[in-house]
Amino acid sequence: MSSNQIIGIVLLVIGIGLLFFGYQSSQAVDDQLTEAITGRFTDATTWLFIAGGVSAVVGIGMLAFKR
Repeated sequence: MSSNQIIGIVLLVIGIGLLFFGYQSSQAVDDQLTEAITGRFTDATTWLFIAGGVSAVVGIGMLAFKR
């Protein structure tokens, strides 16, 4: 297993974890209230979704396009 594959797996796992925590955060009472009033999630929840998505996509890309 090459180092690129290991890094890809780690990034994928981290991305899935961040997406999970972002989802959990979005279901919290304070975040639900903020979304109901403003129509947006809190900044922390948004960054969890962004970082998780980017990390997961990069991890999948590293696994799919091995050199």
